[in-house]
Amino acid sequence: MYQFFIRKENIRSSEILLNKPEDINHIKNVLRMRPGEQVCFCCEETGKDYICRLSDVGSEEIRAAIEDIEGASGELPVRLVLFQGLPKSDKMDLIIQKAVELGAFEIVPVAMKRCVVRLDSKKAAKKVQRWNEIAKSAAKQSKRSHIPEVKEVMTFPEAVSYAEKLDLVLLPYEDAEGISHSRQVLSSVKGKKSAGIFIGPEGGFDEGEVSRAVEAGAHPITLGHRILRTETAGMAVLSILMFMLEED
Repeated sequence: MYQFFIRKENIRSSEILLNKPEDINHIKNVLRMRPGEQVCFCCEETGKDYICRLSDVGSEEIRAAIEDIEGASGELPVRLVLFQGLPKSDKMDLIIQKAVELGAFEIVPVAMKRCVVRLDSKKAAKKVQRWNEIAKSAAKQSKRSHIPEVKEVMTFPEAVSYAEKLDLVLLPYEDAEGISHSRQVLSSVKGKKSAGIFIGPEGGFDEGEVSRAVEAGAHPITLGHRILRTETAGMAVLSILMFMLEED
């Protein structure tokens, strides 16, 4: 069943009404859907999924009769925020796509000291726009009930300050304590409302950045005896947390 995101204003008493050209084109011309086909509409504002059957597929509007309403089922009980050090080339595209699939609630690109990439404000704005489109597409594909937002690029101090509002902050780091300690820290995510994950760029964290994050309350953890690439480390942590937090 195809899934689309809607606003509360699209919901009528017994049907969904779409008039956004982008959605109309996707349903009518790209997917070539016809009246009678079933589709799921997700509304972040109501936190519900609307199981519908298309009743009218026109050129200016699409109508779908609501058959069932379900609570949001594609989200983890803990809001996970990925703070990703800016990687080289197009690695961020892949990181965002996979982070959304694995349950990240929000993604924050971070300009760290050892980042090779340097973005001016104009380039950063274009990148963020593209990254949010990738997040939206990945949310549809993985049947999320929430479209994770990719925030504006932050400096490391800005990211640390932003993370202070979270209940727990994890920082995978090669010099962290052993795996037993890391397991204890990771298991403490259960019962929290939110958690952040800081991932360094290709060159890793600067020691000063680690110190600053720890002073702000971040918990260094190890992911084992292997050094993971920046595009792998965040996915490893998210995979672990998804498995631990997923509910029946």
